[in-house]
Amino acid sequence: MRTRFQLGVLVLSVAALAACRQDMHDQPKFIPLRPSTFFSDGRSARPIIEGTVARGHLDEDTAYYTGKDANGKLVAEFPFAVTKEILLRGQNRFNIYCTPCHDYTGSGNGMVVQRGFRHPPSYHIDRLRNAPAGHFFDVITNGLGAMQDYSMQLTPEDRWAVAAYIRALQYSQEASINDVPAAERAQLGQGAAK
Repeated sequence: MRTRFQLGVLVLSVAALAACRQDMHDQPKFIPLRPSTFFSDGRSARPIIEGTVARGHLDEDTAYYTGKDANGKLVAEFPFAVTKEILLRGQNRFNIYCTPCHDYTGSGNGMVVQRGFRHPPSYHIDRLRNAPAGHFFDVITNGLGAMQDYSMQLTPEDRWAVAAYIRALQYSQEASINDVPAAERAQLGQGAAK
């Protein structure tokens, strides 16, 4: 009986010791962007070879991908033709990501602000009405003040679409009946009479 007990304890001890192996935990590994003593430059990741471009990420159009020209100045105009589809996409993305702070009109009185958070500037102030188109793209990409960047949530295409929609919001608040084409004005008059 005693030998069986000793044998059982021995088997359990061997099983317990076998379960304590730390090989997987102690293996050498490098976490990207963490320091390491393995390489002489102290980095765990190797520098990218000069001239290397990830497939599908050449991004040669500086204005389109940064909102700035080759000299680093914000572009004044959109680097593409703005269409109705782009404005609708911009409205969709704006309603999702921007209205919590900027509200649906761009006045800066969104639900987050109504609950006590910092008030963003209205898109309808002179400074922002006169800002170049690249300004909005740059702010969406990099953030500004209390606003975080949205480069992970919005692709460059969507950032430009939101910037175009912001311009449409600005025009909508400053528009007069004279901005409507004559043929369309007649329809507006009929709708008002009904």
